[in-house]
Amino acid sequence: MSTPLILASGSATRLRLLQNAGLVVEAVPAAVDEAMVKESLRADGASVADVAQELAHLKAERVSRRLPGALVLGADQMLDCGGTWFDKPETRAGAATQLLSLAGRTHKLVSGLALHRDGASIWTHRAVATLTMRPLTPAQVETYLDLTGDSVFSSVGAYHIEGLGLNLFEKIDGDFFTIQGLPMLPLLAFLRGHKVGPL
Repeated sequence: MSTPLILASGSATRLRLLQNAGLVVEAVPAAVDEAMVKESLRADGASVADVAQELAHLKAERVSRRLPGALVLGADQMLDCGGTWFDKPETRAGAATQLLSLAGRTHKLVSGLALHRDGASIWTHRAVATLTMRPLTPAQVETYLDLTGDSVFSSVGAYHIEGLGLNLFEKIDGDFFTIQGLPMLPLLAFLRGHKVGPL
């Protein structure tokens, strides 16, 4: 029987990735004001990678303090395009604006991971993927949004490369799992070293 892992997130994508890898995992979302943290860190001159890592730490720490002895995974992802940071869109109009801003340009996705036990950090990792979106017309963006519906609201950048969003790109450099917000291979390697996981 695998040792259980706590995911300090409500992300259905991250939960599915962990479960598909055979991990016994429970999602316990962390109460973190991400917007406030991002604003504060940016004012201090932090990079997107630093912000992703700090948010991952905060989520894992908050949950691990409530669950003594548990192995808690925090994760966060940031999107940077030419110095502009993108968040998950809240409306269809916001998603369209994001996609048109990214169209024809290259952006970076940075994923940060942190594992905590009893409020203390025991492992961290960050990974970067670089993606170039093909030029898109407003009509193409509207068609894409018609086909994908509300699912775009769950993704920074308003796309999922594991689905129709792949059609938006002309070049992708980086790990598939990093793009989905959870660099799985380094995480699984660490967990195996601590006897967590099915293999």
